[in-house]
Amino acid sequence: MAPSGTRAAEAELAQALRTGPFHLALRMALSARGLALHRVQHRLAQRGVKVGVTSLSYWQRGARRPCRPESLRAVRVLEDILELPAHALTRLLLEPAGRPTAERPAARSYRSLVEESRALGRLLAELESPEDGGLHTVCQLERVLIGARRELHARDSHHVVRAHRDGVDRYVAIHHGDEGCDPGRVIVRATENCRVGRVRWHTAAGVLVAELLFDTRLRAGETHVFGYGFDDGTGGTSAEYVRGFSFAGGQYVLQVRFDDAALPVRCRRFTQISAGAPRCGQQELTLAGRHRGVHLVEQGVRPGILGITWDWS
Repeated sequence: MAPSGTRAAEAELAQALRTGPFHLALRMALSARGLALHRVQHRLAQRGVKVGVTSLSYWQRGARRPCRPESLRAVRVLEDILELPAHALTRLLLEPAGRPTAERPAARSYRSLVEESRALGRLLAELESPEDGGLHTVCQLERVLIGARRELHARDSHHVVRAHRDGVDRYVAIHHGDEGCDPGRVIVRATENCRVGRVRWHTAAGVLVAELLFDTRLRAGETHVFGYGFDDGTGGTSAEYVRGFSFAGGQYVLQVRFDDAALPVRCRRFTQISAGAPRCGQQELTLAGRHRGVHLVEQGVRPGILGITWDWS
């Protein structure tokens, strides 16, 4: 059996190969194989490919991208040297049409994820938060509690993120309440490895955004574990919980628990490409367990919406 550290390194490498960016995937592959740059240069030279150690260093740090034909040939040989699947690295550099891709996971704009996109956009602008916050999710566990009045009582998130650029020191969390929600009364909690910064809300849209500040600045490729929560209970009857994803990749687990005094008669999971698109992939979920809950697990999320909906009668 492989040591746990080796298994963890391979899992992180597999994640980086799925989501990129190229320099992060290359750096993790070099680390996982235990190869120094001068050894890689020597092995490339043995196969007739000349690349300087400085160029290799630039590639793994993201200071430069291999774009010329001879550089792309070197990347294909690197895939073999690093025991990676064919095209594992080159696909992070080139789209099918041959154009360089952006060095971050594929994204979908907030406009397609949230119906109240104008209000949300203004709130994010107040926090000077770009749509690409420099982080993508490795895994996220979210717990939602539906109260005795059938209201969204609270939700907690446990997040593992990886930076895809240097200098990231915060995460902006978004809370979208049910109809009647008063976001000014919603309480934001920082539960692990972060603290609450600026909080802004739009009452008519029922949307709140909150900065969660880290006590460190992450470098590209570094991970961070943190937790946070929202205490709501201000809205009316809740009939679903949805989560919008701007970036592809990562694992997501959603657990919805119901108060014993308010149990639904039917629960289903679903997906959507965007907020206005039809729901698809619907599956029945069985309400079971001591805590009266249902859940979904998505191993590799795609840009769009995941959620659980339920019927009260």
